[in-house]
Amino acid sequence: MTKGGAVSSAPLLFHSVSPSPLSAKSLRSFFRVYIITIIINIYRTVMSDFSLVLQMAALGTGFCFLMTTLGAASVLFTGKESSPAFQRISLGFAAGIMVAASVWSLLIPSLEASSKDAIPWLPATGGFVLGIAFLLLMDKTIPHWHPAEDSPEGPKSNHSRTELLVAAVTLHNIPEGMSVGLAFAMAAITGEASTLSAAGALALGIGIQNIPEGAAVALPLKDAGQSRVKAFIGGSLSGIVEPIFGILVVFAASFIQPYMPWLLGFAAGAMMFVVVEELIPAAHLDSKRHDSTLAVMAGFLLMMVLDTSLG
Repeated sequence: MTKGGAVSSAPLLFHSVSPSPLSAKSLRSFFRVYIITIIINIYRTVMSDFSLVLQMAALGTGFCFLMTTLGAASVLFTGKESSPAFQRISLGFAAGIMVAASVWSLLIPSLEASSKDAIPWLPATGGFVLGIAFLLLMDKTIPHWHPAEDSPEGPKSNHSRTELLVAAVTLHNIPEGMSVGLAFAMAAITGEASTLSAAGALALGIGIQNIPEGAAVALPLKDAGQSRVKAFIGGSLSGIVEPIFGILVVFAASFIQPYMPWLLGFAAGAMMFVVVEELIPAAHLDSKRHDSTLAVMAGFLLMMVLDTSLG
């Protein structure tokens, strides 16, 4: 009270405020932002750790795809289908490279990586069997046509023989891309220069055998009535699965690093299935000639030299 009896208008120093309860909507928003932040941080950590291996895998598998494109470009300059002798030699050469790559670049590193396990041979053997099973499943579920066969395989479809031939080549490019991606993943994990050189040698060997492979796809497309440009695009895209599966397998390897020996065996089994199922029978259509047999030996020796000299 003031002297005049008036009520004092001085501000209150303390007053009670009833706290408003935190709404359920606010809680949900908070936890949503919190979880998203954690996911982003995990993603950044993984990418920073594996950015180098992803770049190397993309470079290696990209080189393989580029070699397929180079081979497919032959259709732009010639309209003639390759001779039977060239097809036999190129298929035999590819078979030799893939056999050597399966042994030196995949199975031996798998055995070395699991040498301290209780059963050292189990990851390489188990992965090898799983790789065969994977290609068997793909063989049964995807319509395709092997060059050495008189009829298509897999489910019935209305696609032409040429389209099914492209599907067959694309199918066997999957383990090639996986093997190159895994080799670069191993190089990043071990940090050894020799492992990186071996991965580069594998990419080089696969890339070399992709040149005639690209031509073997593009030229039949041209003979089937497609324009040179469309035949070139079709032949080139048959190798696009290599960088796709190579990079995908690197992502998988980064999260399941302890199972790397299994993955190496898996890629080896898938590649060997392609060699025995498709390449060798197609390369030996004319059993009276030895050019395809010598080509297998040449491809094997080339890949062995590349791996041992660069690896």
